[in-house]
Amino acid sequence: MLNVLANAGALPPVRRLLTDAPEVCHDVVVLTYDQRILRRKRLVTQQGASFMVDLPEVTNLDAVWGFELEDGRAIRIKAAEEPVLLVTGPDLARYAWHIGNRHTPCQIESGRLVIRADHVLEAMLRQLGAQVEAGQEPFGPESGAYGFGRPMGHDHGHDHGHGHG
Repeated sequence: MLNVLANAGALPPVRRLLTDAPEVCHDVVVLTYDQRILRRKRLVTQQGASFMVDLPEVTNLDAVWGFELEDGRAIRIKAAEEPVLLVTGPDLARYAWHIGNRHTPCQIESGRLVIRADHVLEAMLRQLGAQVEAGQEPFGPESGAYGFGRPMGHDHGHDHGHGHG
């Protein structure tokens, strides 16, 4: 009986990922930057229904429109607003180099860089001459040179010649 009550608001599981918008969208799931990389997880839509995602491997959902459920319904993925720092100034390439040197995800736009809020990086960037403003918006950084990964701190899964003490 408990399982029946626990699954009362449950939708069918995910059949496949959708890269393009279908004609009809049933609901929306709002995910942060960190939540948009997953393999297996129960997600909850804006309308409060839950559904299970069970992908064959860890997947970066940044390039995915949404999910198709086993019953054909479509659930759109929307990036959640998050605390970010908006970086502008005369030397964006230099600021981007310093951000990248710290293995920090960075959204690169014309005229500004966007990183997750971090007081240490904020102080460093100000010292370099950047203008830094706190913001709240969806965060969609570059996915990496190979197009499918993410700069996830120092967990690269390989030795690339420098230590991280």
